[in-house]
Amino acid sequence: MKKVDFLLILLCLNAASFVVFGDPQTCPADLGGKCSDSDDWEGDFFPDIPKIKYEGPTSKNPLAYRWYNAEEEILGKKMKDWFRFSVAFWHTFRGTGGDPFGAATKYWPWEDGTNSLAMAKRRSKDIAPDGNTLEESNKNLDEVIELAKELQKGSKIRPLWGTAQLFLHPRYMHGGATSSEVGVYAYAAAQVKKAMEVTHYLGGENYVFWGGREGYQTLLNTDMGRELDHLARFFEAAVAYKKKIGFNGTLLIEPKPQEPTKHQYDWDAATAANFLRKYGLINEFKLNIECNHATLSGHTCHHELETARINGLLGNIDANTGDAQTGWDTDQFLTDVGEATMVMMSVIRNGGIAPGGFNFDAKLRRESTDVEDLFIAHISGMDTIARGMRNAVKILEEGSLTELVRKRYSSWDSEIGKQIEEGKADFEYLEKKAKEFGEPKVPSAKQELAEMIFQSAM
Repeated sequence: MKKVDFLLILLCLNAASFVVFGDPQTCPADLGGKCSDSDDWEGDFFPDIPKIKYEGPTSKNPLAYRWYNAEEEILGKKMKDWFRFSVAFWHTFRGTGGDPFGAATKYWPWEDGTNSLAMAKRRSKDIAPDGNTLEESNKNLDEVIELAKELQKGSKIRPLWGTAQLFLHPRYMHGGATSSEVGVYAYAAAQVKKAMEVTHYLGGENYVFWGGREGYQTLLNTDMGRELDHLARFFEAAVAYKKKIGFNGTLLIEPKPQEPTKHQYDWDAATAANFLRKYGLINEFKLNIECNHATLSGHTCHHELETARINGLLGNIDANTGDAQTGWDTDQFLTDVGEATMVMMSVIRNGGIAPGGFNFDAKLRRESTDVEDLFIAHISGMDTIARGMRNAVKILEEGSLTELVRKRYSSWDSEIGKQIEEGKADFEYLEKKAKEFGEPKVPSAKQELAEMIFQSAM
């Protein structure tokens, strides 16, 4: 099955049903929908799923929020504005459960087993199948995008961000912007151009670059310096075109260390920040931090978020997690409250991440095959992050952890500390002060106390 060129993330999880369109010959018989001789089909794909409501921490209802209360204000913002949750269409509605060792396990009621244009319409807001040429692919995309635009009427649903798929097609086996073939580079640019246009057209607020094949398998046959230069030129052209079409959304780079390539050029947040600085792009981009990618790069999600934050680059979060015992991108839903609390501490210190948000770049486990599981997974993820938010606020407002950190660095509040931080202390001066001080007294870091304070908020 060919992969499509353009992926949309939809900023919504409150709808319990869709009105979808597709080939009437493939209308499922058990959904109570209406078929006609036209191309349209109407029905409810989720007839047994109610609107998801907040019921509080004591609720036992798996189809209700326990911690996420969209309209509740915390630190001057509604929860929905802190999080700006979104659904990843490719994982959620296109996920099959297949893996390198097994076939698909999920057969969703909206799928008919084809990758036709009619099937793309049935998915309502999914994207279009590849054509045999760039022009044909763009024509297919335009047709589905017009349907998406029509479905947006009377709704607040819009893409959190858009992106171009530059890794599945064989043309991209050497990369897109870093390909050794200039024709591939040009094709990738044309694809991104179109994807940016439709993201703008549908009211998208961000645009993401994920370089799944922008890297190498071995340096023996790779001119790394030249490829990095080409990648920078590609990003420069994207910035210029964004401004040309009046797209005010944020451009985001999503770091990942490897998979599918052995080494990706945007390995982690620090590497991406260094790349942007080197090529003078630091003020044009922010980062989309994915927690599972942090795991693959040997970091915690909190580390990557803080690295992005202190560099002024935190723009969006792919809310998922990995498995410490598994060496690949498992894209599981984030359910660890402790990790979510640390994530939210970074978000609060950043003042939020709008116009970015929390995208559930996560998929059901292979063994979870009910439509209901899609809702349970997202509810659990949203509740985990909301609970993390409540815990983070508790920790920051209580103040003990903040005070512990302040006291640990209190020597830097002295005159000499301020001189060093202001760049006014040279080595001769520091040598003189070292002789005056004698052997320094080094206090405890109080790590166990810090962990105790943190855990007490859980």
